[in-house]
Amino acid sequence: MGAAEPLRSVLWVKRQRCAVSLDPARALLRWWPSPGPGAGVPGADACAVPVAEIITVEETDSHGRHPGSGKWRKMETCFAFTVHCVKRARRRRWKCAQVTFCGADEQLCRLWLQTLRDQLDSLTCRPKHLLVFINPFGGKGQGKRIYERKVAPLFALAAISTEVVVTERANHAKETLYETNMDKYDGIVCVGGDGTFSEILHGLIGRTQRSAGVDQNEPRAALVPSRLRVGIIPAGSTDCVCYSTVGATDAETSALHIIVGDSLAMDVTSVHHNGALLRYSVSLLGYGFYGDIIKDSEKKRWMGLVRYNFSGLKTFLSHHCYEGTVSFLPAQHTVGSPRDGKPCWAGCFVCRQSKQQLEEEQKRTLYGLENSEEVEEWKVVSGKFLAINATNMSCACPRSPRGLSPAAHLGDGSSDLILIRKCSRFNFLRFLVRHTNQCDQFDFTFVEVHRVKRFQFVSKPAGDEDGEADARGKPGPGLGCSHRAPCCCQASRSSWNCDGEVLHSAAVEVRVHCQLVQLFARGIEENPNQEPRR
Repeated sequence: MGAAEPLRSVLWVKRQRCAVSLDPARALLRWWPSPGPGAGVPGADACAVPVAEIITVEETDSHGRHPGSGKWRKMETCFAFTVHCVKRARRRRWKCAQVTFCGADEQLCRLWLQTLRDQLDSLTCRPKHLLVFINPFGGKGQGKRIYERKVAPLFALAAISTEVVVTERANHAKETLYETNMDKYDGIVCVGGDGTFSEILHGLIGRTQRSAGVDQNEPRAALVPSRLRVGIIPAGSTDCVCYSTVGATDAETSALHIIVGDSLAMDVTSVHHNGALLRYSVSLLGYGFYGDIIKDSEKKRWMGLVRYNFSGLKTFLSHHCYEGTVSFLPAQHTVGSPRDGKPCWAGCFVCRQSKQQLEEEQKRTLYGLENSEEVEEWKVVSGKFLAINATNMSCACPRSPRGLSPAAHLGDGSSDLILIRKCSRFNFLRFLVRHTNQCDQFDFTFVEVHRVKRFQFVSKPAGDEDGEADARGKPGPGLGCSHRAPCCCQASRSSWNCDGEVLHSAAVEVRVHCQLVQLFARGIEENPNQEPRR
């Protein structure tokens, strides 16, 4: 058989005689019932699995049976091999399935076994050695159990070696990443929630910039991407990042994405204050409503996960709004818009095209043709806001399947800036409810959304140390509240919610870094139920 020549044989699958074909050019394994002589033609009942979604192939010690004279009788000798592959289930979940092929010809079975193994060996994107961090305290404290029962057996099946670190304290994973020689690893696996992922993200980005000699405290610095991909095994309370990049919060699904070597580039936002890096963000950066929720919930950790519901209700009833000024640089390089109704699917055209246009824009700046950030005009919005949200992704989760910005894209080099101005409690409730249904969340007069690549915020009052415009001539704060009687502006400043962590500095400078990190994911599949049958 030539290197690109299809292989076709008649084998047995369960108790059925089937024609089996492998097309190396298409990298596709197919089989279909063939009761008569010859292979026949595949029909509607044909099954298929891409080679890229085969986990492993192993020789099977099987005592098969084949039909003869209308009856089943035991074969004298039977040779078999089993293909372990991905099977799509409901709600975008993946499962590990097995298909065993039997035949009486030992040489034929060995040919199939070796050919499939050669095909798998040619897939260089698959990880061989992983560094795994397990947070035993996140979510319901099931991280270690989830990994040992659902993930470790799959890694062993795929012949992936691992080094496991069970974190014992905050920043344990981050410190380990700074100190460990990462050359021997193909990727990092995070078993925990969004907080654990954020810690690993900071360690990975920080170590990469240190090795490259990049100053992270410089807001305009061009950050260097890491070669290592990060896999997320969901074991937290919300698992927003996993849900927004895979479409499910299922440990087996995430493990299979890691095994097959999927890769998804994702934007990262840097948040600076007075020339110092505060944090990186990949999902939500929220001031006002979401900032107050996370700040209040931190004081109630003794309540467990219910603290988020309690703090959310308390913050909603308080109905605080905050005055300040938002200045932003529109992302003119992007193909889409926040209200175009085009979500970020797997193989997203918007992300791919937007990155190309951003790279062309950066090349022009590099060669001195123009500095786009100097040429483009900053937009300024001042007023009283109930919430200011910036999302790098949809921020979807099981409670909000469409997220805070349904059309936000993972790798287009921009963030969706959502401004919710002062309004009544009833109207704000209408806005929040739309996060759980199919209605347009931005179809309100008090809500505006912009796709940006940079933005700044300064708060009132003007005399506050965080509310002053800096010496570089950036836009200053807006006007103060003219009400002397108590109003919803009684609190002068809020805090920022940065991926579930509190930032107490109100004045921030934010920049999006296009496709800075790589995940073991492929994005959400648009039509998962229309995949080939397994």
